[in-house]
Amino acid sequence: MNAPTADASGAQDEIAEEFALFGDWTERYQYLIDLGRKLPPLDAELKTDSHQVSGCQSQVWIVPSGDAARLQFAAISDSAIVSGLIALLLRVYSGRSAAEIVATEPRFIEMIGLKGHLSPTRSNGLSAMLARIKAIAESSLG
Repeated sequence: MNAPTADASGAQDEIAEEFALFGDWTERYQYLIDLGRKLPPLDAELKTDSHQVSGCQSQVWIVPSGDAARLQFAAISDSAIVSGLIALLLRVYSGRSAAEIVATEPRFIEMIGLKGHLSPTRSNGLSAMLARIKAIAESSLG
């Protein structure tokens, strides 16, 4: 996985620039699927109830490591598009301090027009994944 961009805001700008290259949502969905396919596999022993995200129609696991100074996340889903959404979240939030994670709003969702192109269940799942990442960061702050 690439080193994180200098800050979460820069990562979100990069995501918006990448999505701007595609003419329609068919191409953008394919790009999301491709991003999801590039996620490293998650070891079976990490796919536990404690790492599973509730509120997602598909199965999603988020595994944190590190501490408040720098949190890393490994994650995967059994859904191709959801794995792509995870890849975007990891670009913005993984490798950041807990304080930066808590303070960073996912503006890339609106920047790329994602909200209007996700089904209600996927939109709820994206919210649940984001809430889990932020909750992990908040708990690491003590």
